[in-house]
Amino acid sequence: MIRKCLFPVAGYGTRFLPATKSMPKEMLPIVNKPLVQYGVEEAIDAGLCEIGFVTGRGKRAIADHFDMNYELEHQIEGTGKEKYLESIRSVIERGVFSFTRQSAMRGLGDAILTGERLMGDQAFGVILSDDLCVTEGDGVMSQMVKLYEEFNCCIIAIQEVPQDKIEKFGVIAGDEIRSDLYRVNDMVEKPPAAEAPSNLAIIGRYILTPDIFDVLRKTPPGKNGEVQITDALMTLAKEGKVVAYKFEGTRFDCGSVDGFVEATNYCYQHIYEPV
Repeated sequence: MIRKCLFPVAGYGTRFLPATKSMPKEMLPIVNKPLVQYGVEEAIDAGLCEIGFVTGRGKRAIADHFDMNYELEHQIEGTGKEKYLESIRSVIERGVFSFTRQSAMRGLGDAILTGERLMGDQAFGVILSDDLCVTEGDGVMSQMVKLYEEFNCCIIAIQEVPQDKIEKFGVIAGDEIRSDLYRVNDMVEKPPAAEAPSNLAIIGRYILTPDIFDVLRKTPPGKNGEVQITDALMTLAKEGKVVAYKFEGTRFDCGSVDGFVEATNYCYQHIYEPV
């Protein structure tokens, strides 16, 4: 069974300045809940209750959020305001949280390698909280855990994207296993549209096997001097060890202002329950 999930949350969130000058972008609220909490709830619902965060400078608010606030608890104890804390209390009760720091911004691959001390020697999930995924039934990570039990290899979530946006994503090509599954044989990080091997873009959900760490250690920096997880996964894909899954659900790019506003409006209309 997969028990652990890694959250790389060390980024600066420059697209949301000045709001993120002193506040982690992951703590920006989608209605009344921080963005990162949606991802953590998705992981815990999938049975991944050991949550690891790769943080950076100025990210202490994330650790504080997943901890008790005794002064606040005392102030609102016995009042009607206690109900506003029910969702985060449930997360804290069900999850176990650990933290480590990425010393410099050297890419997603380096962030995942930094999390090795938290993830250990077993398969683990990775959630990029910028990608908020909303589903009718099982969450995306729950869907992927079931696939891992079947294929026992790295699983990456993908979706079809318009050709004019393809250069913003890692892109895969592969042999179709079924209509929603591909055995990956090519993977390119943010290619020009004319060079993209398909319109199947990688989004921020992964299940990785522990051999990814040895591969990352040997992976040279790519674009912008960053270690790309796509380069490391391509090494494993050459051995047939990577499956791409076209997940069921809707993704919002909350790393952009437009996507963040769209997600907020959707969650207010369809998910938010006044208490």
